[in-house]
Amino acid sequence: MSDFWRDKSVCVTGGAGFLGRQLVKQLEKQGCEKIFVPRSAQYDLIHVDAIRRMFDDFLPDMIIHLAAIVGGIGANRAHPGEFFYKNLLMGVQLMHEAMLRKIEKLVAVGTVCAYPKFTPVPFREQDLWNGYPEETNAPYGLAKKMMLVQSQAYRQEYEFNSIFLLPVNLYGPGDNFDPESSHVIPSMISKCVGAIDSGIDEIVLWGDGSPTREFLYVEDAAEGIVAAAEHYNDSEPVNLGSGSEISIKELAEKIAELTGFKGKIVWDTSKPNGQPRRMLDTSRARERFHWEAKTNFDQGLKRTIEWYLGDQAGRG
Repeated sequence: MSDFWRDKSVCVTGGAGFLGRQLVKQLEKQGCEKIFVPRSAQYDLIHVDAIRRMFDDFLPDMIIHLAAIVGGIGANRAHPGEFFYKNLLMGVQLMHEAMLRKIEKLVAVGTVCAYPKFTPVPFREQDLWNGYPEETNAPYGLAKKMMLVQSQAYRQEYEFNSIFLLPVNLYGPGDNFDPESSHVIPSMISKCVGAIDSGIDEIVLWGDGSPTREFLYVEDAAEGIVAAAEHYNDSEPVNLGSGSEISIKELAEKIAELTGFKGKIVWDTSKPNGQPRRMLDTSRARERFHWEAKTNFDQGLKRTIEWYLGDQAGRG
């Protein structure tokens, strides 16, 4: 626990979401007592009037911006315009209003989708501008990446203190398991469990299984963001990841084993693979604010599956 958080009033946009709930818990654990989580029904951050009203109502010292319109490859392909427009407006207007009000600090949480499609592995922050993002999620990735440009420009011209973090794909208990918008781990878990429950002996997954991904347990991500919020004050972007890489095929086999699905995995190669490889260099986070992930991937997956089975049982 740190005295830093004792008297801070912190606004967490997206604080009711998957990462947001863990972040709020982490802030409370660090001794923060004044946390405000704006709900979109009351404060639609796409509209600047709602942002101003939110600041009037809460008067934050710090903003941690997690809110995003987001989904997996399917959702990104179906809504590229919506994902670009809404994420861009939320981020740009929020930072501008925060600067005008001289708010102490803004923590912008970006996305690994901002990296170029063919970034050398492991992804280093200095490679962020060396190409165009993978096409299926480029509009979302670029919209979030504009907060990095804005952060650096506003620090240079207005001396506004903001930071930009780049977390890799998150997973863990409480994830989004909606089949229309879920990411790869919850999608695979729900397909395996659903097949077992329905007595189906095969599941169909997108692509050919060859891409690789890195996954960060949600509690580790929350700890990293809070550590950066307290200790890091620079506009150079910082990766947050686990430092390990797994192929989608290996991931599917691991999830099938952990859920008990013994059927066939069919790969639909008419569907896109997404980015070929994805793994981050996390040395900057270690050097600048002494953070690194600590959750073993197999243990994190087991906890996620156990949570999902318990949640399904509760709904049933």
